[in-house]
Amino acid sequence: MGVLLPVLAADRPVRPGSFYMSKNLLALQADDIANPGMLWVSDGESLWRQPVGRAQKSCASCHDAADVTMKGVAARYPAVDAESGELFNLEKRINTCRTRHQGAAALAYETDELLALTAYVAHQSRGERVKVHIDGPAAPFYEAGRKRFYTRVGQLNLSCAQCHEANAGRRLRGDTISDGVGSGWPAYRLEWQTLGSLHRRLRACSLGVRARQFDSGSPEYLSLELYLAKRAEDVPVEAPAVRR
Repeated sequence: MGVLLPVLAADRPVRPGSFYMSKNLLALQADDIANPGMLWVSDGESLWRQPVGRAQKSCASCHDAADVTMKGVAARYPAVDAESGELFNLEKRINTCRTRHQGAAALAYETDELLALTAYVAHQSRGERVKVHIDGPAAPFYEAGRKRFYTRVGQLNLSCAQCHEANAGRRLRGDTISDGVGSGWPAYRLEWQTLGSLHRRLRACSLGVRARQFDSGSPEYLSLELYLAKRAEDVPVEAPAVRR
């Protein structure tokens, strides 16, 4: 498959997912009592203080109060891990902390425990503006993500850009196509009736165009996540968002 060049000139800033939401969904997301995603944030707060693994250390053992030490962190991810040279998102950073420092097993994607910890950490950055680094060691990951965003894939022969750049704001099956911003994730999706990761949403998009679904946490989705984050620079973090 060839690379599809941008189909629409960027004549406006990329907008957060909430820009395309109904008033009712916006109200639900903004209400910390009613927002169902806050249940996972609450569980994450408990897990933050819970000692685990051979070291019997909690996240708080190293990072103290999350509302101080984690503020702004989600806005800077994905980022390259200096020790391994790999691209990490929040989920991978949390799991690496578990295996490196706590002597605990990594948590699987879409488990309530990993979703809760990710939502709790991401929530500390709510309102912070997305600002990721794409230079130095991050450059090849960014380029891989950019290429994936513009490359046609699947039986429908569509790229991410054809929906989220060329047709953002238009209606599709009763929904409004967004700019494809990841700053609200993990998010509670009404269709799923549960909280889910950004990679679960990317897998659903792959399925929608009848393309190969990569594993959550795969290099393919990690690089795309970095590109989406850079594309959404200065968009505020909304996690945990509510989506249709």
